Amino acid sequence: MSTSELSDTDKAFFQDGLRLAETAINDKLTDKKLWQATRQEQDAMEGLIDALSAEAKRHNINIDCRKGCNWCCHQPIFGVAHEFHYLWQFIKLNLREDEQKAILQSAFDNYQKRGRLSQNELEKSKLPCPLLKNGACSAYQARPMACRIYLSMSEESCRKFHDEPEDENNYPSLLEFPLRAGQMMNEGFSEGLKPAKLNNNEYLMEEGLLIAHNNGEVIDNIELTDHPLFKESN
Repeated sequence: MSTSELSDTDKAFFQDGLRLAETAINDKLTDKKLWQATRQEQDAMEGLIDALSAEAKRHNINIDCRKGCNWCCHQPIFGVAHEFHYLWQFIKLNLREDEQKAILQSAFDNYQKRGRLSQNELEKSKLPCPLLKNGACSAYQARPMACRIYLSMSEESCRKFHDEPEDENNYPSLLEFPLRAGQMMNEGFSEGLKPAKLNNNEYLMEEGLLIAHNNGEVIDNIELTDHPLFKESN
């Protein structure tokens, strides 16, 4: 993408994502190097979120996000290929086989409902995320950027957004800065993967999980350019 019209702040976050991806593809790109770069991107955003939360507290601005509050976990969630590549690896390493199967079944069931919706219908749909378990994210440490940057100043606004999806004037009271920062980091990361001929495709959470799983077929030893997540979309 062209960065000529971006603000200096946007450019800084774009360049951060770009550098991480460029470091990963330097010499020979491997699964491990891409996972490490993704983790670094997520750690950087976590640091930013912690700093923003502390600053908000100093200015008496509430951040209502907390474990157990999951209104946002019922709306459509989107991520990009490198995030699902890392997320599924985390799930394989940290969750039991029965938990993995439950996630995939939920992803399949949700996608059967959401996959055929129009954009307007999709935006209004409310289904529990396949990763949601007992009111919390079962893969919290590896959640996509979209989940990390969603900081609400009012739980009530999130509840209303969940309960009244048809109200077009209803929207959660979110902090804008992390939303933009996360978007720019991911766009920079996507740009940085292009020389390696990796298409950092965007997927709905349910779709991304199912593609990352690849119907259970072993894909650990294939070239990343042949990984179904990164193949050129039609």
